[in-house]
Amino acid sequence: MSEIAVPETDDTVRVRRFREILLWPVQLMPLQEGTQIQRHWERLGGPDCVWSEVADEFTLDPGEFKERHYIEFTAFLPYVQRFLYGEGGAGGYGASPIKVFRRRDVARARLTLGDGVPRVVEVVHIDLYFFHDVDVAILAVEIAAEDVDLRWVQDLLYRFGRTYPSFWNADGSAGQCCRKVEWLAADGAVLAASDTDDKRTFLEFVCRNRAPYIAAHWAFLLKPLALHQSDAGGALTYRQLEYQRMPLLAYLSMDDPTRLARADWVRLGLATGPGVQDGTLPFAESYLYGFEQRYCYDRYWNLAPGCGLSSVRMICCGHALVMVGRDGDSFYTDLEAGLLGQFRHQYFLLGLIAHFHRAALLMLSDRLVVAISRLDIGDVDSVKVFKRDIRQIFEIFLRFTHRYWFHEVSNQGPARDLFRMWSEHLGTERLYAEVRDEVQDMSDYLDSDGLRRQANSVLRLTVVTVIGMIGTLVTGFLGMNLLALGDEPLWLRVLVFLATLLPTVGLILLSVAKSKRLADYLEALSDERRPLPDKLGLRRGRH
Repeated sequence: MSEIAVPETDDTVRVRRFREILLWPVQLMPLQEGTQIQRHWERLGGPDCVWSEVADEFTLDPGEFKERHYIEFTAFLPYVQRFLYGEGGAGGYGASPIKVFRRRDVARARLTLGDGVPRVVEVVHIDLYFFHDVDVAILAVEIAAEDVDLRWVQDLLYRFGRTYPSFWNADGSAGQCCRKVEWLAADGAVLAASDTDDKRTFLEFVCRNRAPYIAAHWAFLLKPLALHQSDAGGALTYRQLEYQRMPLLAYLSMDDPTRLARADWVRLGLATGPGVQDGTLPFAESYLYGFEQRYCYDRYWNLAPGCGLSSVRMICCGHALVMVGRDGDSFYTDLEAGLLGQFRHQYFLLGLIAHFHRAALLMLSDRLVVAISRLDIGDVDSVKVFKRDIRQIFEIFLRFTHRYWFHEVSNQGPARDLFRMWSEHLGTERLYAEVRDEVQDMSDYLDSDGLRRQANSVLRLTVVTVIGMIGTLVTGFLGMNLLALGDEPLWLRVLVFLATLLPTVGLILLSVAKSKRLADYLEALSDERRPLPDKLGLRRGRH
Protein backbone atom coordinates (compact mmCIF):
# COMPACT_ATOMS: atom_id res chain seq x y z
CA MET A 1 0.00 0.00 0.00
CA SER A 2 1.49 3.35 -0.99
CA GLU A 3 0.51 6.97 -1.21
CA ILE A 4 1.01 9.38 -4.07
CA ALA A 5 2.21 12.92 -3.38
CA VAL A 6 0.55 15.56 -5.54
CA PRO A 7 2.61 18.67 -6.33
CA GLU A 8 1.22 22.18 -6.44
CA THR A 9 0.13 23.78 -9.69
CA ASP A 10 -0.23 27.43 -10.58
CA ASP A 11 -4.02 27.31 -10.97
CA THR A 12 -4.83 25.85 -7.55
CA VAL A 13 -7.05 27.67 -5.07
CA ARG A 14 -5.28 29.65 -2.37
CA VAL A 15 -6.32 29.74 1.28
CA ARG A 16 -5.59 33.22 2.59
CA ARG A 17 -6.03 32.45 6.28
CA PHE A 18 -5.93 29.02 7.84
CA ARG A 19 -6.39 27.81 11.39
CA GLU A 20 -6.49 24.28 12.72
CA ILE A 21 -7.21 23.14 16.27
CA LEU A 22 -6.46 19.55 17.21
CA LEU A 23 -8.12 17.91 20.21
CA TRP A 24 -6.49 14.82 21.72
CA PRO A 25 -8.44 13.22 24.59
CA VAL A 26 -6.49 10.76 26.74
CA GLN A 27 -7.43 8.69 29.78
CA LEU A 28 -5.48 9.53 32.94
CA MET A 29 -4.45 6.61 35.09
CA PRO A 30 -5.19 6.77 38.85
CA LEU A 31 -2.59 8.37 41.06
CA GLN A 32 -3.77 6.33 44.04
CA GLU A 33 -5.95 3.23 43.90
CA GLY A 34 -9.22 3.45 45.80
CA THR A 35 -9.41 7.26 45.66
CA GLN A 36 -12.35 8.65 43.71
CA ILE A 37 -11.19 12.19 42.92
CA GLN A 38 -7.70 12.31 41.42
CA ARG A 39 -6.26 15.81 41.10
CA HIS A 40 -3.72 15.11 38.38
CA TRP A 41 -3.11 18.78 37.66
CA GLU A 42 -1.59 19.22 41.11
CA ARG A 43 1.37 17.11 39.96
CA LEU A 44 2.23 19.70 37.29
CA GLY A 45 4.65 22.32 38.47
CA GLY A 46 8.19 22.84 39.62
CA PRO A 47 11.08 24.72 38.07
CA ASP A 48 11.54 22.19 35.24
CA CYS A 49 7.87 21.90 34.26
CA VAL A 50 6.93 23.57 30.97
CA TRP A 51 3.24 23.79 31.90
CA SER A 52 1.78 26.75 33.76
CA GLU A 53 -1.84 27.24 34.76
CA VAL A 54 -3.83 29.69 32.65
CA ALA A 55 -5.37 32.44 34.76
CA ASP A 56 -9.12 32.78 34.32
CA GLU A 57 -9.69 35.73 31.99
CA PHE A 58 -12.99 36.39 33.70
CA THR A 59 -11.29 37.27 36.99
CA LEU A 60 -9.13 40.01 35.52
CA ASP A 61 -9.73 43.71 35.92
CA PRO A 62 -13.05 44.75 34.28
CA GLY A 63 -11.08 47.21 32.20
CA GLU A 64 -9.42 44.28 30.42
CA PHE A 65 -12.68 42.41 29.83
CA LYS A 66 -13.23 42.58 26.07
CA GLU A 67 -16.22 42.26 23.82
CA ARG A 68 -14.97 38.87 22.66
CA HIS A 69 -15.20 37.58 26.21
CA TYR A 70 -18.75 38.86 26.52
CA ILE A 71 -19.84 37.34 23.18
CA GLU A 72 -18.26 34.02 24.13
CA PHE A 73 -19.92 33.95 27.55
CA THR A 74 -23.42 34.84 26.37
CA ALA A 75 -23.32 32.23 23.59
CA PHE A 76 -24.00 29.46 26.14
CA LEU A 77 -26.91 28.55 28.37
CA PRO A 78 -26.58 29.38 32.09
CA TYR A 79 -25.73 25.87 33.28
CA VAL A 80 -23.04 25.60 30.60
CA GLN A 81 -21.71 29.02 31.58
CA ARG A 82 -21.27 27.78 35.14
CA PHE A 83 -19.47 24.68 33.87
CA LEU A 84 -17.10 26.63 31.62
CA TYR A 85 -16.47 29.74 33.71
CA GLY A 86 -17.73 29.06 37.23
CA GLU A 87 -19.86 31.51 39.12
CA GLY A 88 -18.96 34.38 41.40
CA GLY A 89 -20.71 35.43 44.58
CA ALA A 90 -21.27 33.76 47.92
CA GLY A 91 -23.20 30.50 47.85
CA GLY A 92 -22.92 30.18 44.09
CA TYR A 93 -21.58 27.45 41.82
CA GLY A 94 -18.01 28.33 42.71
CA ALA A 95 -15.02 28.00 40.42
CA SER A 96 -15.15 26.14 37.13
CA PRO A 97 -14.31 22.41 37.36
CA ILE A 98 -11.98 22.86 34.36
CA LYS A 99 -8.26 23.42 34.90
CA VAL A 100 -6.26 24.70 31.93
CA PHE A 101 -2.47 24.59 31.59
CA ARG A 102 -0.40 26.04 28.75
CA ARG A 103 3.13 25.52 27.49
CA ARG A 104 4.86 28.42 25.76
CA ASP A 105 8.17 26.87 24.71
CA VAL A 106 6.90 25.74 21.27
CA ALA A 107 6.58 28.70 18.89
CA ARG A 108 6.36 27.07 15.45
CA ALA A 109 6.17 23.72 13.72
CA ARG A 110 8.00 22.61 10.57
CA LEU A 111 5.78 20.18 8.70
CA THR A 112 6.74 17.98 5.78
CA LEU A 113 3.67 16.48 4.13
CA GLY A 114 3.22 14.12 1.21
CA ASP A 115 4.90 16.46 -1.28
CA GLY A 116 8.17 16.30 0.68
CA VAL A 117 8.45 20.10 0.98
CA PRO A 118 8.89 21.41 4.56
CA ARG A 119 6.74 24.39 5.56
CA VAL A 120 6.71 26.32 8.81
CA VAL A 121 3.44 27.18 10.55
CA GLU A 122 2.79 29.22 13.68
CA VAL A 123 1.84 27.43 16.88
CA VAL A 124 -0.74 29.69 18.49
CA HIS A 125 -1.57 27.70 21.62
CA ILE A 126 -0.77 24.37 23.23
CA ASP A 127 -3.17 23.83 26.12
CA LEU A 128 -3.93 20.91 28.40
CA TYR A 129 -7.43 20.63 29.88
CA PHE A 130 -8.21 18.74 33.08
CA PHE A 131 -11.71 18.08 34.43
CA HIS A 132 -12.49 17.73 38.13
CA ASP A 133 -13.64 14.23 39.13
CA VAL A 134 -13.17 12.80 35.59
CA ASP A 135 -9.90 11.05 34.72
CA VAL A 136 -9.65 12.60 31.26
CA ALA A 137 -7.29 15.22 29.85
CA ILE A 138 -7.58 16.91 26.45
CA LEU A 139 -4.58 18.34 24.63
CA ALA A 140 -5.50 21.27 22.36
CA VAL A 141 -3.01 22.39 19.70
CA GLU A 142 -3.79 25.39 17.50
CA ILE A 143 -1.70 26.25 14.43
CA ALA A 144 -2.01 29.06 11.90
CA ALA A 145 -0.80 29.73 8.35
CA GLU A 146 -1.48 32.30 5.64
CA ASP A 147 -1.62 32.20 1.85
CA VAL A 148 -1.25 28.45 1.36
CA ASP A 149 -2.48 26.09 -1.32
CA LEU A 150 -5.85 24.41 -0.79
CA ARG A 151 -4.41 21.01 -1.65
CA TRP A 152 -1.72 21.50 0.99
CA VAL A 153 -4.45 22.32 3.53
CA GLN A 154 -6.36 19.18 2.56
CA ASP A 155 -3.21 17.12 2.98
CA LEU A 156 -2.49 18.76 6.35
CA LEU A 157 -5.97 18.02 7.69
CA TYR A 158 -5.51 14.42 6.60
CA ARG A 159 -1.99 13.81 7.96
CA PHE A 160 -1.14 16.11 10.85
CA GLY A 161 -3.22 14.82 13.77
CA ARG A 162 -2.02 11.19 13.80
CA THR A 163 -0.59 9.82 17.04
CA TYR A 164 0.85 6.74 15.33
CA PRO A 165 0.98 5.30 11.79
CA SER A 166 -1.62 2.88 10.46
CA PHE A 167 0.88 1.29 8.08
CA TRP A 168 4.14 2.01 6.22
CA ASN A 169 4.54 2.73 2.53
CA ALA A 170 6.81 0.79 0.21
CA ASP A 171 9.54 3.42 0.60
CA GLY A 172 9.46 3.04 4.41
CA SER A 173 7.59 6.25 5.17
CA ALA A 174 4.68 6.19 7.60
CA GLY A 175 1.31 5.90 5.90
CA GLN A 176 -1.26 8.66 6.40
CA CYS A 177 1.21 10.65 8.55
CA CYS A 178 3.35 13.70 7.91
CA ARG A 179 6.71 12.71 6.53
CA LYS A 180 8.25 14.75 9.33
CA VAL A 181 7.07 17.02 12.14
CA GLU A 182 9.44 19.25 14.10
CA TRP A 183 8.50 21.46 17.05
CA LEU A 184 10.56 24.65 16.99
CA ALA A 185 11.43 27.12 19.73
CA ALA A 186 11.26 30.87 19.20
CA ASP A 187 14.94 30.91 18.18
CA GLY A 188 14.41 28.12 15.64
CA ALA A 189 15.92 25.32 17.72
CA VAL A 190 14.35 21.90 17.22
CA LEU A 191 12.68 20.79 20.46
CA ALA A 192 11.38 17.44 19.21
CA ALA A 193 10.93 15.59 15.93
CA SER A 194 8.69 12.78 14.74
CA ASP A 195 9.90 9.18 14.57
CA THR A 196 7.03 7.63 12.62
CA ASP A 197 9.45 6.15 10.07
CA ASP A 198 11.01 4.00 12.80
CA LYS A 199 8.89 0.99 11.96
CA ARG A 200 10.74 -1.44 14.21
CA THR A 201 10.09 0.64 17.36
CA PHE A 202 6.34 0.70 16.74
CA LEU A 203 6.19 -3.02 15.95
CA GLU A 204 8.22 -4.07 19.00
CA PHE A 205 6.22 -1.86 21.35
CA VAL A 206 2.88 -3.28 20.21
CA CYS A 207 4.28 -6.82 20.39
CA ARG A 208 5.45 -6.34 23.99
CA ASN A 209 2.65 -4.19 25.40
CA ARG A 210 -0.44 -4.84 23.25
CA ALA A 211 -0.84 -1.07 23.04
CA PRO A 212 0.09 1.47 20.34
CA TYR A 213 3.30 3.43 20.60
CA ILE A 214 2.83 7.20 20.57
CA ALA A 215 4.99 9.08 18.07
CA ALA A 216 7.84 11.03 19.66
CA HIS A 217 6.63 14.52 18.72
CA TRP A 218 3.20 13.98 20.29
CA ALA A 219 4.63 12.25 23.34
CA PHE A 220 6.90 15.27 23.78
CA LEU A 221 3.97 17.67 23.95
CA LEU A 222 2.33 15.78 26.81
CA LYS A 223 5.40 15.53 29.03
CA PRO A 224 5.60 15.02 32.01
CA LEU A 225 2.59 12.82 31.20
CA ALA A 226 3.89 9.49 29.91
CA LEU A 227 2.23 6.59 28.15
CA HIS A 228 1.05 4.07 30.73
CA GLN A 229 2.67 1.11 28.96
CA SER A 230 5.96 2.86 28.24
CA ASP A 231 9.21 2.62 30.20
CA ALA A 232 9.24 6.36 30.89
CA GLY A 233 7.21 5.95 34.08
CA GLY A 234 6.51 8.99 36.21
CA ALA A 235 3.68 10.08 38.46
CA LEU A 236 1.36 11.04 35.59
CA THR A 237 0.49 8.38 33.04
CA TYR A 238 -2.15 8.11 30.36
CA ARG A 239 -3.40 5.77 27.71
CA GLN A 240 -5.13 6.18 24.38
CA LEU A 241 -8.93 6.32 24.38
CA GLU A 242 -9.63 5.99 20.66
CA TYR A 243 -7.77 5.33 17.47
CA GLN A 244 -4.81 7.31 16.19
CA ARG A 245 -6.65 10.20 14.53
CA MET A 246 -7.23 13.33 16.57
CA PRO A 247 -10.48 15.27 16.20
CA LEU A 248 -9.98 18.66 14.56
CA LEU A 249 -11.50 22.04 13.83
CA ALA A 250 -10.40 24.00 10.76
CA TYR A 251 -10.99 27.57 9.56
CA LEU A 252 -10.36 28.57 5.93
CA SER A 253 -10.84 31.95 4.29
CA MET A 254 -10.43 32.27 0.52
CA ASP A 255 -11.08 34.80 -2.19
CA ASP A 256 -14.04 32.95 -3.67
CA PRO A 257 -15.26 29.80 -1.90
CA THR A 258 -17.81 29.17 -4.64
CA ARG A 259 -14.93 28.03 -6.87
CA LEU A 260 -14.64 24.83 -4.85
CA ALA A 261 -15.93 21.72 -6.56
CA ARG A 262 -18.05 19.16 -4.72
CA ALA A 263 -15.00 16.90 -4.42
CA ASP A 264 -13.14 19.69 -2.60
CA TRP A 265 -15.99 20.11 -0.13
CA VAL A 266 -16.09 16.38 0.51
CA ARG A 267 -12.33 16.15 1.01
CA LEU A 268 -12.33 19.15 3.36
CA GLY A 269 -15.36 18.06 5.36
CA LEU A 270 -14.27 14.44 5.80
CA ALA A 271 -10.54 15.34 6.01
CA THR A 272 -9.57 12.72 3.43
CA GLY A 273 -6.63 14.50 1.80
CA PRO A 274 -6.19 15.75 -1.78
CA GLY A 275 -6.97 13.57 -4.76
CA VAL A 276 -4.53 12.48 -7.41
CA GLN A 277 -6.52 14.60 -9.85
CA ASP A 278 -8.72 17.63 -9.23
CA GLY A 279 -12.42 16.92 -9.05
CA THR A 280 -12.13 13.24 -8.08
CA LEU A 281 -14.23 12.06 -5.16
CA PRO A 282 -12.51 10.15 -2.32
CA PHE A 283 -15.35 7.62 -2.09
CA ALA A 284 -18.02 6.14 -4.31
CA GLU A 285 -20.87 8.39 -5.38
CA SER A 286 -23.39 6.06 -3.79
CA TYR A 287 -21.61 6.32 -0.45
CA LEU A 288 -21.58 10.13 -0.65
CA TYR A 289 -25.26 10.33 -1.53
CA GLY A 290 -26.82 12.91 0.77
CA PHE A 291 -23.44 14.31 1.85
CA GLU A 292 -24.77 17.87 1.92
CA GLN A 293 -27.78 16.90 4.04
CA ARG A 294 -25.80 14.76 6.51
CA TYR A 295 -22.68 16.85 7.03
CA CYS A 296 -23.11 20.40 5.67
CA TYR A 297 -24.59 23.19 7.76
CA ASP A 298 -25.67 25.64 5.05
CA ARG A 299 -27.65 28.13 7.12
CA TYR A 300 -25.47 30.97 5.79
CA TRP A 301 -24.24 29.46 2.53
CA ASN A 302 -24.80 31.05 -0.90
CA LEU A 303 -26.63 34.04 0.51
CA ALA A 304 -27.74 36.72 -1.89
CA PRO A 305 -25.43 39.76 -2.16
CA GLY A 306 -26.50 42.70 -0.02
CA CYS A 307 -28.32 40.64 2.63
CA GLY A 308 -25.92 41.86 5.29
CA LEU A 309 -24.69 38.39 6.30
CA SER A 310 -21.54 36.52 5.41
CA SER A 311 -21.72 33.52 3.10
CA VAL A 312 -20.24 30.70 5.19
CA ARG A 313 -20.40 26.92 4.91
CA MET A 314 -19.70 24.66 7.88
CA ILE A 315 -19.15 20.92 7.58
CA CYS A 316 -19.31 18.61 10.59
CA CYS A 317 -18.67 14.87 10.44
CA GLY A 318 -17.92 14.16 14.11
CA HIS A 319 -14.14 13.94 13.98
CA ALA A 320 -13.89 17.22 12.03
CA LEU A 321 -15.57 20.63 11.90
CA VAL A 322 -14.52 22.75 8.92
CA MET A 323 -15.59 26.37 8.39
CA VAL A 324 -15.10 28.03 4.99
CA GLY A 325 -15.86 31.66 4.11
CA ARG A 326 -14.85 34.66 2.05
CA ASP A 327 -11.58 36.36 2.93
CA GLY A 328 -12.69 39.87 2.02
CA ASP A 329 -15.56 39.84 4.53
CA SER A 330 -14.53 41.46 7.82
CA PHE A 331 -17.37 39.72 9.67
CA TYR A 332 -15.81 36.39 8.76
CA THR A 333 -12.15 37.31 9.30
CA ASP A 334 -12.30 39.65 12.31
CA LEU A 335 -10.32 38.15 15.20
CA GLU A 336 -12.25 39.99 17.91
CA ALA A 337 -15.97 39.92 17.04
CA GLY A 338 -16.04 38.07 13.73
CA LEU A 339 -16.41 34.39 12.93
CA LEU A 340 -12.66 33.83 13.26
CA GLY A 341 -12.89 34.87 16.91
CA GLN A 342 -15.99 32.70 17.36
CA PHE A 343 -14.24 29.76 15.71
CA ARG A 344 -11.32 30.00 18.15
CA HIS A 345 -13.57 30.32 21.19
CA GLN A 346 -17.29 29.44 20.95
CA TYR A 347 -16.92 26.73 18.32
CA PHE A 348 -13.78 25.40 19.94
CA LEU A 349 -15.67 25.07 23.22
CA LEU A 350 -18.51 23.27 21.42
CA GLY A 351 -16.00 20.72 20.15
CA LEU A 352 -14.29 20.51 23.54
CA ILE A 353 -17.59 19.69 25.27
CA ALA A 354 -18.68 17.18 22.61
CA HIS A 355 -15.40 15.29 22.64
CA PHE A 356 -15.11 15.52 26.42
CA HIS A 357 -18.51 13.85 26.69
CA ARG A 358 -17.39 10.99 24.49
CA ALA A 359 -13.99 10.66 26.20
CA ALA A 360 -15.52 10.60 29.69
CA LEU A 361 -18.02 7.90 28.68
CA LEU A 362 -15.29 5.80 27.09
CA MET A 363 -13.20 6.21 30.24
CA LEU A 364 -16.07 5.03 32.45
CA SER A 365 -16.74 2.07 30.17
CA ASP A 366 -13.05 1.15 30.28
CA ARG A 367 -13.02 1.29 34.08
CA LEU A 368 -15.99 -1.08 34.18
CA VAL A 369 -14.11 -3.53 31.97
CA VAL A 370 -11.01 -3.28 34.17
CA ALA A 371 -13.08 -3.89 37.32
CA ILE A 372 -14.67 -6.99 35.78
CA SER A 373 -11.35 -8.33 34.48
CA ARG A 374 -9.79 -8.10 37.97
CA LEU A 375 -12.68 -9.92 39.67
CA ASP A 376 -11.92 -13.37 41.08
CA ILE A 377 -15.11 -14.68 42.69
CA GLY A 378 -13.10 -17.24 44.67
CA ASP A 379 -11.02 -14.53 46.35
CA VAL A 380 -12.79 -12.64 49.14
CA ASP A 381 -10.44 -9.64 48.87
CA SER A 382 -10.96 -9.47 45.10
CA VAL A 383 -14.73 -9.41 45.59
CA LYS A 384 -14.42 -6.58 48.11
CA VAL A 385 -12.23 -4.53 45.73
CA PHE A 386 -14.69 -5.19 42.89
CA LYS A 387 -17.62 -3.93 44.95
CA ARG A 388 -15.70 -0.84 45.99
CA ASP A 389 -14.70 -0.07 42.38
CA ILE A 390 -18.24 -0.50 41.06
CA ARG A 391 -19.70 1.77 43.73
CA GLN A 392 -17.09 4.42 42.95
CA ILE A 393 -17.77 4.24 39.22
CA PHE A 394 -21.50 4.51 39.87
CA GLU A 395 -20.97 7.60 42.02
CA ILE A 396 -18.64 9.17 39.43
CA PHE A 397 -21.19 8.50 36.70
CA LEU A 398 -23.92 10.20 38.75
CA ARG A 399 -21.72 13.25 39.31
CA PHE A 400 -20.78 13.32 35.62
CA THR A 401 -24.45 13.23 34.65
CA HIS A 402 -25.46 16.11 36.89
CA ARG A 403 -22.38 18.28 36.39
CA TYR A 404 -21.18 17.70 32.83
CA TRP A 405 -23.87 16.03 30.71
CA PHE A 406 -25.76 18.47 28.47
CA HIS A 407 -28.24 17.78 25.70
CA GLU A 408 -28.16 21.44 24.62
CA VAL A 409 -25.51 24.05 25.24
CA SER A 410 -26.87 27.14 23.51
CA ASN A 411 -30.05 28.76 22.25
CA GLN A 412 -28.19 30.49 19.43
CA GLY A 413 -29.11 28.76 16.18
CA PRO A 414 -25.68 27.82 14.75
CA ALA A 415 -24.20 26.75 18.10
CA ARG A 416 -27.31 24.76 19.03
CA ASP A 417 -27.57 23.03 15.66
CA LEU A 418 -23.86 22.27 15.31
CA PHE A 419 -23.60 20.82 18.81
CA ARG A 420 -26.56 18.56 18.09
CA MET A 421 -25.01 17.54 14.75
CA TRP A 422 -21.64 16.96 16.41
CA SER A 423 -23.14 14.78 19.13
CA GLU A 424 -25.17 12.75 16.64
CA HIS A 425 -22.11 11.99 14.49
CA LEU A 426 -20.08 11.06 17.58
CA GLY A 427 -22.92 8.90 18.90
CA THR A 428 -22.62 10.27 22.42
CA GLU A 429 -26.33 9.87 23.22
CA ARG A 430 -26.17 6.18 22.32
CA LEU A 431 -22.88 5.75 24.18
CA TYR A 432 -24.32 7.46 27.24
CA ALA A 433 -27.31 5.10 27.24
CA GLU A 434 -24.99 2.07 26.93
CA VAL A 435 -22.73 3.17 29.79
CA ARG A 436 -25.73 4.07 31.94
CA ASP A 437 -27.20 0.61 31.41
CA GLU A 438 -23.85 -1.05 32.17
CA VAL A 439 -23.40 0.95 35.37
CA GLN A 440 -27.00 0.29 36.37
CA ASP A 441 -26.58 -3.45 35.75
CA MET A 442 -23.52 -3.48 37.99
CA SER A 443 -25.33 -1.49 40.67
CA ASP A 444 -28.34 -3.82 40.50
CA TYR A 445 -26.01 -6.80 40.87
CA LEU A 446 -24.43 -5.32 43.99
CA ASP A 447 -27.86 -4.52 45.43
CA SER A 448 -29.18 -8.02 44.75
CA ASP A 449 -26.01 -9.57 46.15
CA GLY A 450 -26.35 -7.45 49.27
CA LEU A 451 -30.00 -8.48 49.67
CA ARG A 452 -29.04 -12.13 49.21
CA ARG A 453 -26.37 -11.89 51.89
CA GLN A 454 -28.76 -10.06 54.17
CA ALA A 455 -31.41 -12.73 53.66
CA ASN A 456 -28.88 -15.46 54.48
CA SER A 457 -27.89 -13.62 57.67
CA VAL A 458 -31.52 -13.25 58.68
CA LEU A 459 -32.06 -16.96 58.00
CA ARG A 460 -29.15 -17.95 60.22
CA LEU A 461 -30.25 -15.63 62.97
CA THR A 462 -33.75 -17.10 62.76
CA VAL A 463 -32.41 -20.63 63.19
CA VAL A 464 -30.29 -19.58 66.16
CA THR A 465 -33.30 -17.84 67.66
CA VAL A 466 -35.40 -21.00 67.28
CA ILE A 467 -32.73 -23.11 68.98
CA GLY A 468 -32.28 -20.55 71.72
CA MET A 469 -36.03 -20.23 72.21
CA ILE A 470 -36.22 -23.91 73.26
CA GLY A 471 -33.72 -23.36 76.07
CA THR A 472 -35.39 -20.10 77.05
CA LEU A 473 -38.80 -21.75 77.39
CA VAL A 474 -37.43 -24.70 79.41
CA THR A 475 -35.44 -22.55 81.84
CA GLY A 476 -38.29 -20.10 82.13
CA PHE A 477 -40.75 -22.89 82.96
CA LEU A 478 -38.48 -24.25 85.67
CA GLY A 479 -37.98 -20.77 87.12
CA MET A 480 -34.19 -20.90 86.82
CA ASN A 481 -34.08 -22.37 90.41
CA LEU A 482 -32.90 -25.89 89.71
CA LEU A 483 -29.77 -25.31 91.76
CA ALA A 484 -29.77 -23.13 94.83
CA LEU A 485 -26.23 -21.83 94.88
CA GLY A 486 -26.78 -18.55 96.66
CA ASP A 487 -25.04 -19.75 99.81
CA GLU A 488 -22.23 -21.63 98.09
CA PRO A 489 -18.65 -20.30 97.86
CA LEU A 490 -17.82 -17.87 95.06
CA TRP A 491 -15.45 -20.23 93.30
CA LEU A 492 -18.18 -22.88 93.05
CA ARG A 493 -20.69 -20.45 91.61
CA VAL A 494 -18.16 -19.25 89.04
CA LEU A 495 -17.39 -22.84 88.12
CA VAL A 496 -21.08 -23.67 87.67
CA PHE A 497 -21.54 -20.47 85.61
CA LEU A 498 -18.70 -21.41 83.26
CA ALA A 499 -19.96 -25.00 83.04
CA THR A 500 -23.28 -23.60 81.86
CA LEU A 501 -21.90 -20.81 79.64
CA LEU A 502 -19.48 -22.87 77.59
CA PRO A 503 -22.00 -25.51 76.39
CA THR A 504 -24.48 -22.71 75.64
CA VAL A 505 -21.95 -20.83 73.51
CA GLY A 506 -20.96 -24.06 71.80
CA LEU A 507 -24.59 -24.83 71.04
CA ILE A 508 -25.10 -21.37 69.51
CA LEU A 509 -21.94 -21.65 67.40
CA LEU A 510 -22.98 -25.10 66.24
CA SER A 511 -26.41 -23.74 65.35
CA VAL A 512 -24.81 -20.98 63.27
CA ALA A 513 -22.47 -23.45 61.54
CA LYS A 514 -25.34 -25.82 60.74
CA SER A 515 -27.89 -23.07 60.18
CA LYS A 516 -28.32 -23.80 56.46
CA ARG A 517 -29.02 -27.49 57.08
CA LEU A 518 -31.22 -26.71 60.09
CA ALA A 519 -33.10 -24.14 58.01
CA ASP A 520 -33.78 -26.76 55.35
CA TYR A 521 -34.97 -29.14 58.06
CA LEU A 522 -37.28 -26.50 59.59
CA GLU A 523 -38.63 -25.70 56.13
CA ALA A 524 -39.38 -29.40 55.63
CA LEU A 525 -41.18 -29.54 58.97
CA SER A 526 -43.33 -26.58 58.01
CA ASP A 527 -44.38 -28.13 54.66
CA GLU A 528 -47.91 -29.42 55.23
CA ARG A 529 -47.90 -31.39 51.97
CA ARG A 530 -45.17 -33.78 53.13
CA PRO A 531 -45.97 -36.84 55.29
CA LEU A 532 -44.66 -37.01 58.84
CA PRO A 533 -42.02 -39.73 58.21
CA ASP A 534 -40.47 -37.54 55.49
CA LYS A 535 -40.48 -34.55 57.81
CA LEU A 536 -38.73 -36.50 60.56
CA GLY A 537 -36.25 -38.02 58.13
CA LEU A 538 -37.42 -41.58 58.84
CA ARG A 539 -37.94 -42.34 55.21
CA ARG A 540 -35.84 -41.34 52.22
CA GLY A 541 -37.44 -40.48 48.92
CA ARG A 542 -36.42 -42.05 45.68
CA HIS A 543 -33.70 -40.37 43.66
